[in-house]
This record gives sequence, structure tokens and C-alpha cells, in this order.
Amino acid sequence: MQRYTYKVVEVREKLIGGKMSGGRLEKLLNDYAGDGWQLKAITSAEVKGRVGPGGVEGLLVTFERPVQ
Repeated sequence: MQRYTYKVVEVREKLIGGKMSGGRLEKLLNDYAGDGWQLKAITSAEVKGRVGPGGVEGLLVTFERPVQ
């Protein structure tokens, strides 16, 4: 039976002025794929901001890869 390990990455949108670019997300996916991670899920969520207790809109990107 194959076993997997998972990694969840928080990706914040810019605090001022706008949405995350497709290019930024594509680079993130390709960087992790180069290390053997496969995309499992992308979920929209409020993620912790850099300043203060509140959150900002962003994504939780979940990757998996077989345990070696």
C-alpha cells in the first residue's frame, strides 16, 4: 500500500491592490513539482496576514508525494 506525505502552503494575496497573479501561482506549482510534489487541492481561505491579528484572502495549496 502506497503511503503519502502532505505539505500545505499558505499563499496570501497582496495586502494592497489586488488579486494573486496566475504567473505567481504557476511558479509556485512548478517549484514544488520540481521537488517531487503533486498538487492535491487548492482552497480559498482567510490566511494569516503579515500585520495584526486579522487575516487576508488567500489560498491554501495542498501538495502530496509518496513517502520514500
